[in-house]
Amino acid sequence: MQVQPMTQQATRHARRVYVGGLPPFANEQSIASFFSQVMIAIGGNSAGSGDSVVNVYINHEKKFAFVEMRTVEEASNAMALDGIVFEGVAVRVRRPTDYNPSLAAVLGPCQPSANLNLSAVGLSAGTIGGAEGLDRIFVGGLPYYFTEVQMRELLQAFGPLRSFDIVRDKETGNSKGYGFCIYQDPAVTDIACAALNGLKMGDKTLTVRRATVSAHSKPEEDNIFARAQQHIAMQKIALEVVGLNIPGVPTNDESPTKVLCLTEAVTTEQLTDNGEYEEILEDMRDECRKFGTLVNVVIPRPNPNGELSTGIGKVFLEYSDCTACLAAKNALNGRKFGGSIVTAFYYPEEKYHSMDYDL
Repeated sequence: MQVQPMTQQATRHARRVYVGGLPPFANEQSIASFFSQVMIAIGGNSAGSGDSVVNVYINHEKKFAFVEMRTVEEASNAMALDGIVFEGVAVRVRRPTDYNPSLAAVLGPCQPSANLNLSAVGLSAGTIGGAEGLDRIFVGGLPYYFTEVQMRELLQAFGPLRSFDIVRDKETGNSKGYGFCIYQDPAVTDIACAALNGLKMGDKTLTVRRATVSAHSKPEEDNIFARAQQHIAMQKIALEVVGLNIPGVPTNDESPTKVLCLTEAVTTEQLTDNGEYEEILEDMRDECRKFGTLVNVVIPRPNPNGELSTGIGKVFLEYSDCTACLAAKNALNGRKFGGSIVTAFYYPEEKYHSMDYDL
């Protein structure tokens, strides 16, 4: 049944959503098409088949638009799309200023449906607008042959993931070439973005950046990129860990293991003092667990009688997988500890487990 004009006008304030932070080349047609398709993808169409968007008003100068939906319920479902990436930009989805909650309460649902499939468009229920939403990362330009497992291994070089989703076509199930992730440690968010953004993967180039606009101040760019340089050898992961033969990415002759050896990291004097030794051991644990699951840290010490044992001056880091070990190697090799430049290299696992530290 066609909605009467008076009814349409009366419900209009509850059927519109404000979309802010639009990309520069957005227009009415592209906005309407995008949000109609997204509503279908998440199962947010309550009025049946067809486009949920009936009208779009756009302010190009201020980069916002009012998107009018068919029903009040569909407008409420659209509120779950805050932070969605449209043409490479994470946009804000809000209620318009003329929205009247008390009047809207009798017109239809005021909250998004709990049954929406937000993961279909790279969003997670309950995280939008929260701390996790601020640290959500958009990962675009994914090669279509790249599996989810392989992408996880690449991303986890910076630390454990809280979540990762590749956006897929609803009908075919094929990857659309982009996804979203959140790290367990928010501190690595900007580092991972700086290191991976622009990375060439075969014939593709990754676009990696925050998916939402953060309300807190970010670290200065110089600091972010300086730290990201420690990880810039991510190309090696594709060959050494993920096992892909990607054109244009150099190979590495050194076979990766789960054990990393650091030289020039500690001195004999530091090892003889119990308090200083425990402090160094704890500092190593805190710093080196940033790159993945750290199983153990071994720092050989002189014998009680003062005789030097094998491995003095070395630090051995045992990780749960080669991906974390590679990330640590890239970050720590060439880094200064106590004025000395550290050399990091893979250590044979069989020698490490047999406590043979003389290599």
